[in-house]
Amino acid sequence: MRLGALEAGGTKMVCAVGDETGKIFEQISFPTKTPQETVPAMIDYFKKAKVEALGIGCFGPIDPDPKSSTYGYITSTPKLAWANYDMVGAFEKALGCPVGFDTDVNGSVLGEAVFGQAKGKDCVVYVTIGTGVGAGIYMEGKLLHGMLHPEAGHVMIRRREGDTYPGKCPYHKTCLEGMAAGPAVEERWGKKAIELKDREEVWDLEAYYIAQALYGYILTLSPEMIILGGGIMHQQQLFPMIRSYVKEMLNDYIKTEELNDMDHYIVPASLNDDQGIMGALELGRRAFAGEKG
Repeated sequence: MRLGALEAGGTKMVCAVGDETGKIFEQISFPTKTPQETVPAMIDYFKKAKVEALGIGCFGPIDPDPKSSTYGYITSTPKLAWANYDMVGAFEKALGCPVGFDTDVNGSVLGEAVFGQAKGKDCVVYVTIGTGVGAGIYMEGKLLHGMLHPEAGHVMIRRREGDTYPGKCPYHKTCLEGMAAGPAVEERWGKKAIELKDREEVWDLEAYYIAQALYGYILTLSPEMIILGGGIMHQQQLFPMIRSYVKEMLNDYIKTEELNDMDHYIVPASLNDDQGIMGALELGRRAFAGEKG
């Protein structure tokens, strides 16, 4: 089966062609400009590839509810050129094939659950920490949606004593994204994250805030694995610090095999940064088969 995959991000649109096993045949990216500039180029790419179905993992907020009148739309995004844009409709009309649609982070957790290290697990949380913070949740074989889709990057966290930084998020200030995403790190410390690699105090504070959010996800969702991706998590020194803070915050309240092996519980992504594209391939396969995400 020839499947198209689109990982739609705020900076670039990654397009690929692959199959139902997760194998990627080819891959290309287009800069994210306006829909009028970017979408026709992607449509042309997928037309030439002769895909039988397309899966889209998209930045949000989006409407993933097939029963909704705005299903398949990018909705109230701060990327104003894309606000209220009918993403699914544009590709369905042009390609004449089934289109699967979900958030980019749900696409990533789906890739890990179907093709990666989370295969066989019933509940997995994938958190991306980069320009923004988002979370995808895979539960009992399905992607979690509810009334919309998880926006777990915006959970409120408690400011560490002595920290006077007001928070970067324009909506919530001191939510996880406002305190720990890349723009917050850069504004707080005056340098990009990549230039701060050797500053232990930077990453200790970052780990403390990320751990607070994971503590909440663990108590609420009871995941069997938490996967951390995104640009910030390329700082590998964060992982042992986050694990240590999570353990401290839980304070032995929960005792499970998973929590006894933190090195294999809170982990980096496993698919060489292709988890989003591979998840989009699976969204395309499910759309072709008529399966719900």
